[in-house]
Amino acid sequence: MNGDEQLGHNAQKHISNTENAIYISAASVWEMSIKQQLGKLTVPDDIESLIEELGFSALPINLFHSQQAGRLPMHHRDPFDRMLIAQAQAEGLQILTKDEHFPAYGVRLINALK
Repeated sequence: MNGDEQLGHNAQKHISNTENAIYISAASVWEMSIKQQLGKLTVPDDIESLIEELGFSALPINLFHSQQAGRLPMHHRDPFDRMLIAQAQAEGLQILTKDEHFPAYGVRLINALK
């Protein structure tokens, strides 16, 4: 959301393409807030408005997502990432990531490093 140069060209291309629907999971915002509290990340105070302003959509966590995340095999132990995987599976979405554990779940991925 802040144009960080660590984001690969492929990721930037997909995010900036206005024909793509970009969803920001509540799990991602939750994780960003924790990282901000630890001093590892700066997050805008009104992230919800920024998400809207950028034309992205919020992806709330529902009970089905929660149940599915809990049922995933333990290839990945990070609960935030497991939620993203469950949401992508449930909603038929692709995940933009560089995480090497995600392919084990058979979820559709976009490589963030290319």
